[in-house]
Amino acid sequence: MIYLTKKSKQHEESKAQNETFAQDKETLQDIEEIAEKDACSQQTREEPAQQAANTDAAEEKYAELEGKYAELEEKFLRLAAEYDNFKRRTQREKEMLYQDAVADTVSQLLPVLDNIDRALQSANETADVKTVTEGVQMVAKLAADTFEKMGIESICAVGSAFDAELHNAVMHVEDCEYGECTVAEEFLKGYKYKDRVIRHSMVKVAN
Repeated sequence: MIYLTKKSKQHEESKAQNETFAQDKETLQDIEEIAEKDACSQQTREEPAQQAANTDAAEEKYAELEGKYAELEEKFLRLAAEYDNFKRRTQREKEMLYQDAVADTVSQLLPVLDNIDRALQSANETADVKTVTEGVQMVAKLAADTFEKMGIESICAVGSAFDAELHNAVMHVEDCEYGECTVAEEFLKGYKYKDRVIRHSMVKVAN
């Protein structure tokens, strides 16, 4: 009897403990639900703030990029203006160099022109062929000397090997006195300035 009473008492105590555990479990679940709701509520409150922060960051980045774009655009416009000025300046310098070259060349040729005028006047005033011939020879020598001062050389033709870079062949002839592809006759003298041909020699080529 005593054993049954104790067993019944232990059963009741165990039942009470189970009920307490169940109540504690329910309380814990309630706490977890409340915590979860608080977390969701906190996240809901934080989302607008986060969105506002993201918007501010995007606006900051946009303003930074806009500033860089404006800086690059200014540099580009300045560079374009400098290049345009450079082109105009270079063109003016080229024109001035050309004008200087023409003026310098003409100034050196003027004495030749003066002597040609004198030779023509002398030919009109005298019937002496020798005098006229000497005058023309003087003009030719003056022209040659002027070319030499300017660095202009005549191209060697008769007796030299034909060179398409220097000679312009207008006739061919078979002549045993000359070797193969040799200039036999010059019809028009050629000239060059350093390595640049001003005018090719017009020649007749043998063999």
